[in-house]
Amino acid sequence: MTVSVLIGGLVFAALLPLVLPLLQYVRPAPDRREYECAVYRDQLLELEREAARGLISETEAAASRLEIQRRLLAADAAAATPARGWVGQSPMAALIVAIFCAVGALVLYERLGAPATPDIVFVPRPPLAGATQGVPVMPPHFDLRQAAERLAEQLKSEPDNVDAWVRFGRTSASLHHWDAAADAYRRAIALGINTGEVRVGLGEMLVMQAGGIVTPAANEAFAALLKDDPKNEVARYYRALAIQQSGEPVEAIRQMQALLGDIPEDAAIRAEIVTRIAEAAQSAGLPMPELARGRPALPPDPGADTVEVVADAATVATLAARMEAEPNNVKGWMRLGRAYAALHETDKAADAFDRAVALVPGDTALRLQAVRVMLTGLTPDDQLPPRAVALLRQVEAIDPDEPRVLWYLGAAAARDAHPEDARRYWTRLLARLPAGGENAGMVRAAMDSLNGG
Repeated sequence: MTVSVLIGGLVFAALLPLVLPLLQYVRPAPDRREYECAVYRDQLLELEREAARGLISETEAAASRLEIQRRLLAADAAAATPARGWVGQSPMAALIVAIFCAVGALVLYERLGAPATPDIVFVPRPPLAGATQGVPVMPPHFDLRQAAERLAEQLKSEPDNVDAWVRFGRTSASLHHWDAAADAYRRAIALGINTGEVRVGLGEMLVMQAGGIVTPAANEAFAALLKDDPKNEVARYYRALAIQQSGEPVEAIRQMQALLGDIPEDAAIRAEIVTRIAEAAQSAGLPMPELARGRPALPPDPGADTVEVVADAATVATLAARMEAEPNNVKGWMRLGRAYAALHETDKAADAFDRAVALVPGDTALRLQAVRVMLTGLTPDDQLPPRAVALLRQVEAIDPDEPRVLWYLGAAAARDAHPEDARRYWTRLLARLPAGGENAGMVRAAMDSLNGG
């Protein structure tokens, strides 16, 4: 309802300059004869004044008077010259103009626009790491707005901090601050970060800024990315969506079907692609096509209720062989790492996680997911695995204020008998937690347990 009222107001404002002049009365311009008669009357008055002052003789005055009166009579008898322009109100003309413009605009939009384009959502992103078993976690009550504000302040003093720009772009996108996110991604690219993630992020922000429409600028960004990475799933999706929105449903279906054939059967984006194919088929008046089959799904994630499914050496070996053939499959390497962890093959799990995070150098969430799996099953008295600590150090270098990093590195320092380092990490962590919260109480208790606490 609000959108309809807004559109109606915009149409009214656009038509007002056209119809308002037609609704106002315009006084007709006077005829030329009126001007001439006025001039001759003035000449008669001037002639009488000159005769009264004795400047001309009575004979001259009479002759001149007679000539002026003759001209006055001739001008008064002349036919009236039609007035130019509108001479009165024209409500009917105003109504015709308004209807013509409004209906014409609707017809043009129906033919050239995309009125049936539905809203668009983010292509799914990997979730943040959750809680681990046996080890106290800072699930933190993390305020994205505060994080964005801290990053904005940091960037004022460190405008060349590329990683901070990338993190600011992600955080702003999560807050639906599309303009800020797009600007952050542009700054990161200008500073030399040209990864697929950042370029896709910029394209998505341009789409979000336009309310779900793949604008020419966004389309150009995705096209440029596909020149370097022709298999990029997200860029291919948005390019096909741009074709659909431009009024070419058949070509859009062809490209989306090709994309379906290249992604796993369990890919999160698959349902969204199927929806777009159905919309394109409906707009073209075509039956729903038979959907292309994708690659076989990877084995399921080893959660608490599915460990027995993946804890099979043959299945994991099959997955490992597949990953050697697909070395750039980040999700596949993460899944292989979780599978090895379920089999308690920690070194192989760590190797798989290393392969995954090496493909996305600036992704802290992926590293924290790997740490979560590597710490599963540990007790508070167990030593943190060195390779998990190494991943935490990588996250610290990218995001030094990440609460989980501060907690775990403090715990590692305490177990290594470095109480001052532990106190330093935990003090910084306390400053980022609600003072009266349960997590803050746990951190204070841990600090009290340090030597000299």
